Amino acid sequence: MSEKFWLVVQYPLKSAKGSQRDHWLREKVMECLELSLADADLGHVDGFDMGTCISDPKKYALNIFCVVTEEERSIALVKRVIKESRLDYTRIKMATMPYGKEEETYTLKYAYKKGVTDFSL
Repeated sequence: MSEKFWLVVQYPLKSAKGSQRDHWLREKVMECLELSLADADLGHVDGFDMGTCISDPKKYALNIFCVVTEEERSIALVKRVIKESRLDYTRIKMATMPYGKEEETYTLKYAYKKGVTDFSL
């Protein structure tokens, strides 16, 4: 069996509860990723959280969690699906962490803006 990874897609929010559009975006992204990951046999969407960031209580985020098998292929697929589906590709950050090793931290794999190097939930 191949190694598994957590893959998180993060969108910044303006408030802890998010707007009506943020909730729509969450549903659409989760739906598109679930179908795409399953079709490619790379993994599945495991859930989400929405609200205050753990690292900075003054910031808010929507995190969509996926469990994937092939890290690089999954990242490329997720980027392509979000971009082609026009689901705010220009606002996302993506990070991964080995599955089942919660003592580790997420490593930033993609950021919407050059120069962004930090990632936290």
